[in-house]
Amino acid sequence: MTEKRLSFKEMCATYEVTPRTLRYYEYIELLQPTREGRSRFYGPRECARMTLILRGRKFGFALEDIRQWLSIYENDGTEAQLKSWIELADRQLAELAEQRAQLDESIAELKKLRDSTAANLG
Repeated sequence: MTEKRLSFKEMCATYEVTPRTLRYYEYIELLQPTREGRSRFYGPRECARMTLILRGRKFGFALEDIRQWLSIYENDGTEAQLKSWIELADRQLAELAEQRAQLDESIAELKKLRDSTAANLG
């Protein structure tokens, strides 16, 4: 049974990324498609990695953190990768909580200024 492979164009469409993004992920070694001549093909491994990369980006992880986390699986196995994931997630949760606190403060200040400006007009 042959495994399903996606072409470069199919990969971009499936994961809704630009060709530039996909090439960059290859350049920084997040993805390693197989090559046949000038064509690139992405098998199940690359598709799984792309899913993890996009999920990591959605949660605000740096690409270097994602790259290192993915390499742990290849070098040290699943358990080490899961332990590393917990550490990364804890760090990111703290960062996101800090960002939320800063946003809440900015929103409160902006509302106060808006309300005082509206009161002065009216």
